[in-house]
Amino acid sequence: MSSDKKLLSNLKYDFPSGLVVYLVALPLCLGVALASTGRPDLLFSGIIAGMVGGIVVGAISGSPLGVSGPAAGLVVIVLSALDTLGSFEAFLAALILAGALQVIAGIMKAGIIGYYFPSSVIKGMLAAIGITLILKEIPHAFGYDADFMGDEAFQQKDGQNTLTELYNAVRYSSTGAIIISAVSLGLLILFDKPFMKRIQLFKFLPGALFVVLLGVLMNIGFNLFAPGLAVSGDHLVQLPVAGSLQDFFSFFKSPDFTSYTKPEVYTVAVTLAVVASLESLLSVEATDKLDPYKRSTPTNRELIAQGIGNMTSGLIGGLPVTQVIVRSSANVEAGGRTKMATIIHGTILLLSALLIPKLLNYIPLASLAAILLVVGYKLSKLSLYTGMYRLGKEQFIPFIVTIIAILSTDLLKGIAIGMVIAIYFILRKNYKHSYQYVKEEHRNGEVITLILSEEVTFLNKGSIGATLDNLPDNSTVIIDGTRSIDIDYDVLEIIQDFRKHSAPLRNIKVETKGIKEVSIIGGH
Repeated sequence: MSSDKKLLSNLKYDFPSGLVVYLVALPLCLGVALASTGRPDLLFSGIIAGMVGGIVVGAISGSPLGVSGPAAGLVVIVLSALDTLGSFEAFLAALILAGALQVIAGIMKAGIIGYYFPSSVIKGMLAAIGITLILKEIPHAFGYDADFMGDEAFQQKDGQNTLTELYNAVRYSSTGAIIISAVSLGLLILFDKPFMKRIQLFKFLPGALFVVLLGVLMNIGFNLFAPGLAVSGDHLVQLPVAGSLQDFFSFFKSPDFTSYTKPEVYTVAVTLAVVASLESLLSVEATDKLDPYKRSTPTNRELIAQGIGNMTSGLIGGLPVTQVIVRSSANVEAGGRTKMATIIHGTILLLSALLIPKLLNYIPLASLAAILLVVGYKLSKLSLYTGMYRLGKEQFIPFIVTIIAILSTDLLKGIAIGMVIAIYFILRKNYKHSYQYVKEEHRNGEVITLILSEEVTFLNKGSIGATLDNLPDNSTVIIDGTRSIDIDYDVLEIIQDFRKHSAPLRNIKVETKGIKEVSIIGGH
C-alpha cells in the first residue's frame, strides 16, 4: 500500500485522535505562551507554534505518532532570552538560527544520540510525566488556576511549588469547577468501557469532545440557573479574538534580522537548538516505546523536521517547537495510527483560531484538566512499576531515581540525574562481566584461566587489572582472548605489562591465547 493510501485508510482513527490532541494542545499552547513571554498580547505565539508543530513538523517528520508544539521545558530559556535580547522580534531571529542549527545537526547524523538513552530512564520519564500531569492538573480541576496549564517544573516562579499548589487548590477551590471536572472524569471513564467503543458514533467522535461540549453546556447552565457555581475569567480558555481577517494576521510577527549584529542572538540560538533537540529526541524515544506497532522514528530526519519547524515558527511569530510527550501520549491513547493525526490537530488549531475563537473561550479548563488527568493516569499505571521491579535493581533503581528527580526538579535535570544512575549500573555490569574466571587444581599448582568476553573495552581495564593483581603467587594463568572480537589497547597494555614485569617477580607463569603484542608508549 502506498504511503498516501495508508494515510487515508487510517483517517477513521487519525481524525478523532487529532481532535483529542487538539483539545489537549489548545490550553497547553496558550499556557506555555503566557509563561514564556509574560505578555497577554503574545498569547497567539503559542497557537502559531502549535500549528507549525502539527502541520509543518508533522508533514516532514518520520514519527508516526509524535506531536510537536511549544514545550514547557523551554519556558525559562525563552523568558531569559527575551530579557537578554530586549524584544520578541530579536528572539524570533535567534529562533530561525536555532532551527538552521538543528537542520545541520540532522544532516550530520547527530540524531544518533537518541539511541543512547537507557530504556529504564525513558520509562521513568513517562511515569514521571504521568504523575506530574496528575499533580499539576488537580488545581485546574478544582478551579484554582494560579499556575499556567502545562507547567512541569516543581518550583514555580511565583514562589510556590507543586505541593503547595495542591494545598491552595483545596483551600481556594471552586465548587462549579469541581462538579464539571468530576462529571468530565466520569464521562471519560464511561467512554473507555468496551461497550461504548462498539458504538459506531463514538468510534469517530472521541469522548474528549463530548466532555468539552458537556463542560460548556454545564457552565452555561450554571450562569443561567446557579450563578454562584459558574466559572469565568482564568478558569476558561482565553484565546485572542480577532475582529477581522486583518486583525487575525496582526497576531503574526516578523523577526528583526538587524539583531544578527548582536552576539547574544547566537548564544540564544545555540542554547535553543541544543535543548529543543534533546527534548525532541527524548520524546521520540518515549513515544516509540508507547507505539503499539513498535515502529522506529528516524532521529536524524526528526532533527531536520524540528529545525524546519523552528525556522518557520520564527519567520511568522511563533514560539520554539519540540516534540512533546504529553500531546504524543494523548495521540497514542486516542488511537492515532499515522502522522495524519498530528497534521489534523495543527489544521484544527489554525481553523478554530481563525473561525471560532469566541466559542472556544467558553471551554472550562476543568473539562480539559479531566482529559489530562486521564492521560497522566495511563502514563503512570501500577503495571509499569511492577513490570520494572521484576526486571531487577539494575533497571528499577534508575527508573525510580528518574521519576523522583523529574518530580523534584524538571524534565531535563531529572533525565540527567537518571542517566548518571543508569550509566553507573551499566559500568558496574560491564566491570563485572568482562571475563570468565576458571580455577583448576593440578599437580604443579593452581591453573587459572581468564576467558575474555567478546568486547573488551577500556571500561574493563579496572576489573581485569584488579584480578591480575590478586592472582596467587607461584600459580599458572592462561589469558584466553580467542573469543574476543575486539580488545582495547588499554587492556592489552595491562596484560602485556603484567606478563613481562609483574608476573616474573611473583613466580606466576603466564600463557596468552589470541592476545597480540602492543608497543607500550613511555613504558619500560
